Amino acid sequence: MHFLYYLFAGVSIVNTAAVVKYRPVTPAVIAALQQIVGDTQVLCQDQDKLAEFSHDEIPGTYYRTMPEAVVFPATAAEVAAVVKLANQECIPLTPRGAGSGLSGGAVPVYGGIVVSTRRLNRILEIDPDNMMITVEPGVIANDLNEHLKPYGLFYAGYPMSMETCYIGGNVAENAGGGKAVKYGVTSRYVLGLEVVLPNGTIVEMGGKLIKDVTGYNLVQLMVGSEGTLGIVTKVILKLLPRPKYQADLLCLFRSSEEAVAAVPKILTESGVMPASLEFMDRTGFLAACQYLNESLPCQDCGAMLLISVDGFEKEQVEKDYDKIGTYCQNAGASEIYVADNRADSERLWKIRRSVPEAFSLASKLQSGEDVVVPPTMIPMVAETFRQIAVKYGVAIPCYGHAGDGNLHARITPPADWDEEKWLRILPDILQELYAVVKSVGGRISGEHGIGHKRKDYMQCVLSPEYLELLRTIKKAFDPNNIMNPGKIFDC
Repeated sequence: MHFLYYLFAGVSIVNTAAVVKYRPVTPAVIAALQQIVGDTQVLCQDQDKLAEFSHDEIPGTYYRTMPEAVVFPATAAEVAAVVKLANQECIPLTPRGAGSGLSGGAVPVYGGIVVSTRRLNRILEIDPDNMMITVEPGVIANDLNEHLKPYGLFYAGYPMSMETCYIGGNVAENAGGGKAVKYGVTSRYVLGLEVVLPNGTIVEMGGKLIKDVTGYNLVQLMVGSEGTLGIVTKVILKLLPRPKYQADLLCLFRSSEEAVAAVPKILTESGVMPASLEFMDRTGFLAACQYLNESLPCQDCGAMLLISVDGFEKEQVEKDYDKIGTYCQNAGASEIYVADNRADSERLWKIRRSVPEAFSLASKLQSGEDVVVPPTMIPMVAETFRQIAVKYGVAIPCYGHAGDGNLHARITPPADWDEEKWLRILPDILQELYAVVKSVGGRISGEHGIGHKRKDYMQCVLSPEYLELLRTIKKAFDPNNIMNPGKIFDC
């Protein structure tokens, strides 16, 4: 396990890998921050308000750490001034968007200053001719698409928390989501960035360019870097024409094995590329229905696939879902329900989006995992997870983006386990889960990121040489290790 001991009179931190010393946020530093962003945009004494920034959406309290101060800059210049001050004073900085992450990536594990992008929330330009949009990092993903509707365009990056998450957080985590099987993840759509580096320098990367091989691709290096290399202050995104029609299929199967086994056949044999191909086992589906007070006929069902198809011709969409429905029937689906209007589609998708929240309310002792494997390996991986659950006497319900191999697993102990027992046994369970993932060529995170939750398990799937290369890149950008330290790996 990874342990941190905080001594805030000088903020000395001891962890399993190294000793790092940072300076505290003194009254003089607070005064300097207030000079930069304004008196009302620095939070430093109200412990109740500071607590909001001590965690993300990981259940429980184990991964929480209080910041010493939170700042709310409104411009890239203000961000740069804050970063330059922190670098000079050797104070750790933690960039933060909406706080909707699931890896502890926005948690200030070394205290210091949290830099919130809440006020950097402007849509700077909509360029329909080039099918691009320029935004600040605090724009909510769903709001962006609402603004694009009149232009017949949409941003295809579709995180499941799009009603709350910020574009900057999507970039930091290279967020995926329900439509990644057809449209890909965030990195496919990021064309340009404005970034404040750890020394306070503002750098433009990329631009309104579909092609660009002018030097190293620093845009793609930043996407998914989890705020460890800099703070994004502007994003240029590629847009797509908005499909006019969509239909969703809820396919019920007798078992999880039948459901996940159908996925590779749909992708390789049907001739149709679904926009979404989601998997829920019975436990997750029922938990979400109970949470929403929803009722759908699933008495004899062991697992579900939620499949979306979209397009610009109604007749083609109908042909596509008929074809996929036939494949599901041949694969063992006992019932198939079609939602071909917005209200019914939203009813089904709300259930899928609510699965993690429903699980989070059920128990404070949980570990939400985010593994990704080659899509054809999902049936074997899901079955092996079930065997590991039986071995340790825990539950490991699964759900997720089966079409792109991203499987979410919620490890949950029995109700009579106390936290001490849970924390003692969980690492053994994770070691076995990750060993299975590595054996099929997978990785320990598909979209939620490493943060500090999974940091100690990077060595399970990556070689020492690869990890050292990551550290070399980090040191080149951030020699004082002030930018979101304690995330991804120890320096």
